[in-house]
This record gives sequence, structure tokens and C-alpha cells, in this order.
Amino acid sequence: MFERLAGEDFAYLVTIGRKTRRPHRIEIWFAIDKSVLYMLSGGGDSADWVRNIRKDREVRIQVGSRSIAAKARIVRAAGEDQRARELLDEKYMGWKAGKKLSSWARGATPVAVDLPR
Repeated sequence: MFERLAGEDFAYLVTIGRKTRRPHRIEIWFAIDKSVLYMLSGGGDSADWVRNIRKDREVRIQVGSRSIAAKARIVRAAGEDQRARELLDEKYMGWKAGKKLSSWARGATPVAVDLPR
């Protein structure tokens, strides 16, 4: 469903404010691998949208004309963490296998949204 939209430049992510409980919408870079949409938080764990996800995993993600409600998660598994960083660095910074990741990709917090198949 979303895989055909992987080439889009950005997505919109809506989280629920951890204090206000109101929707919080951001435009964000993303990459898709199989049925998982990945994002990197350049602000790390202190970014509002990441802090919102820690409080409430329910999100809405929109890519192009497609929009769904889903659950987001902070990526913990080492292999998935590295894959997320590589995918986004390749898409936006031109990373190639065997090269060092950009400082943005190395220092960001990876977040995943599992997409329906």
C-alpha cells in the first residue's frame, strides 16, 4: 500500500501531545522497508514528537494521498536500528554501503511505524 510511495520527499506524522492531548502534526523525512516506515529524530529523544510517542504510541501517518492510523515505536533492535539509519541516510544524504553514515544519521533516534500489508 505505502511501498509505491517510498519515493515521496516527506511524510506527515500526527502524534498526540503528551500534555495537551491535542494532535501535533509535523512534516518529516522517511524511508520505507517492506511494511515498516522509518523516521529519524535529529533532536533525539528530546524532540516533542518522540516524547509524545513515548507517552502514546497511537499516530497518524500520511504519505502522498495515503493516510492511516498506526502505532509508532522507538527502534531498539541493533540490526533494525542500523537499517533505519542507512535507509534514511541513503535517501536524503546519498550514503553508500561501505561509507560512514552522516552525523545526522549517526546521532538521530530511529522511530518505526509498522504499516498494514
